[in-house]
Amino acid sequence: MLSRCLARALRCPVTALRRGHGEVRSRPFVEISGCRVSSFSGSRKLRLPGPALTEARFYRTSPVRRQDVVTVNTPAFAESVTEGDVRWEKAVGDTVSEDEVVCEIETDKTSVQVPAPAAGVIEALLVPDGGKVEGGTPLFVLKKSGAAPTKTKPAESAAPKQPPTASPPEPASGDIPSALPPVPPVSSQPLDTKPVSAVKPSPAPPAPEGPPSAGSRSEHRVKMNRMRQRIAQRLKEAQNTCAMLTTFNEVDMSNIQGMRTLHKDAFLKKHNLKLGFMSAFVKAAAFALQDQPAVNAVIDDTTKEIVYRDYIDISVAVSTPRGLVVPVLRNVESMNFADIERTIAELGEKARKNDLAIEDMDGGTFTISNGGVFGSLFGTPIINPPQSAILGMHGIFERPVAVSGKVEIRPMMYVALTYDHRLIDGREAVLFLRKIKSVVEDPRILLLDL
Repeated sequence: MLSRCLARALRCPVTALRRGHGEVRSRPFVEISGCRVSSFSGSRKLRLPGPALTEARFYRTSPVRRQDVVTVNTPAFAESVTEGDVRWEKAVGDTVSEDEVVCEIETDKTSVQVPAPAAGVIEALLVPDGGKVEGGTPLFVLKKSGAAPTKTKPAESAAPKQPPTASPPEPASGDIPSALPPVPPVSSQPLDTKPVSAVKPSPAPPAPEGPPSAGSRSEHRVKMNRMRQRIAQRLKEAQNTCAMLTTFNEVDMSNIQGMRTLHKDAFLKKHNLKLGFMSAFVKAAAFALQDQPAVNAVIDDTTKEIVYRDYIDISVAVSTPRGLVVPVLRNVESMNFADIERTIAELGEKARKNDLAIEDMDGGTFTISNGGVFGSLFGTPIINPPQSAILGMHGIFERPVAVSGKVEIRPMMYVALTYDHRLIDGREAVLFLRKIKSVVEDPRILLLDL
């Protein structure tokens, strides 16, 4: 009886269902004794476990269509980064499109954007704002919609549309309208029964006596982001570890300005790049580092050894709204002016868009910081650990200088070299700055290798 009922329900042949065991031949999904079995061919037989057939339920073969729910995890960090802080850009219930940024993870060196893998709705945020996460930590739950979200106007979504009310016809001049306008609905709040004479207008606030205050004395607090905390920590470590000393020199920028003015149009036409002064100082620094290898070296405090590098990777400090970042130019000793300008432009654009990866800032054997773009006249930079020296560039200002026994007005720039005196002696530091000065003032020295 049971087998005939099941066969009638499925409209397919069922051979037998015996008490204690049985065989089922059918195509649909079958759940027998609490176990769900996918469809199988008619020639295959299924032995039913258990002493008795307690329950048999059959499912339709058509799949159940439902929207997918995806849990998005924290992307993997670089080897030098272990954790970061989450800053949410979206909230629960927000509709996002594919590749739209849902949150940013601030690490010690940069910020990592986490986009939505598909269009959908944010169902849950698994980490609080400002919470710490590691690579692979679940971040949020996204319910896929399968289509790009349609943005509605806030005014339309905030209030339901009211049906338009027909305005009464305008009466002719001199005629009395046949109908009065509709009376507004009476509020459910109790009416105030005070007489009109008892209602008095609220008094105006008294005018302040004496002159107005000169200024505000308020204050507010803003939590330091992870990048700023890391910068502060590293700079303090540099002061505590290195025996920092700074030496100075000045550079006559007349020749390099003349070279730039003479060749900037041809340089732009050929390389589609602007010829600036940064490439000249980067190339001069690479030339000077080869002349003074101690400035390119570093102390290994664990083994008490000096590590000399035969390659030159120069970090260029770039200021961003989030803090100071130092992307690295690799193997500068083998680059020309065009290669340097192109790499600086690419790294600067990535820094402004917050697209710098950890690999773009790892390493570096020497750092150049250009405070002249902000109008700096003079300053002492701090070493970027674990490096041993940093070159500080400043603004170009016309000053009277002695040239061949005469006083002339020349565009001059102060340069500063801060170095670790544990490794670099004063003689090496002075010779390094003199080499920088000579190459910038006369770039032909690079060709002659003097």
